[in-house]
Amino acid sequence: MGLKSWKRLAETVLFKNPWWTYRRDEVELPSGKKGEYHYVHTNGSAMVIPILDDGRILMVNQYRYLLDRESVEFPCGSVKDGSSHDATARHELAEETGYSAGTLTLAGEFNPYNGVTDELCRVYIARGLHHVGASPDETEEFELLALTGQEIDERIRTGQIWDGMSIAAWAVAWPNLESQL
Repeated sequence: MGLKSWKRLAETVLFKNPWWTYRRDEVELPSGKKGEYHYVHTNGSAMVIPILDDGRILMVNQYRYLLDRESVEFPCGSVKDGSSHDATARHELAEETGYSAGTLTLAGEFNPYNGVTDELCRVYIARGLHHVGASPDETEEFELLALTGQEIDERIRTGQIWDGMSIAAWAVAWPNLESQL
């Protein structure tokens, strides 16, 4: 299509924590006008759709502080400095569900909020699950749910699954999984 890109003139880190960096870029628009763009930088994230041998899919129910409510989600986590999407997917799967994967296949990727973050979330399908025991960090508590694809669809339709990243991951992966389960 050939849309004109912006030019980054300078980049400033305003705040950094272990999960993300808040940045301000000085930019030049295609018109020549200069401005600022504020955004959250991350190393990305990895989300896992774990499939049990019987075809059911593991999800985790956890408490989400910002909305003060529980949320049913696929296991997911931020890629830490020095790690990779693949390693993060394996780590988060074990930490949140207590399972390791015999095979981990990339299903696709998406950006969860492209006007605010440069995060790229890679979605993986995990099969050949083996129980290894969960090890959540002190801020996390998980309840495991084993659902069919149709149950996940229904929970999305009724708002029981409201996490946008899980809904996006499901949209990426389900069309290819539906005929396999």
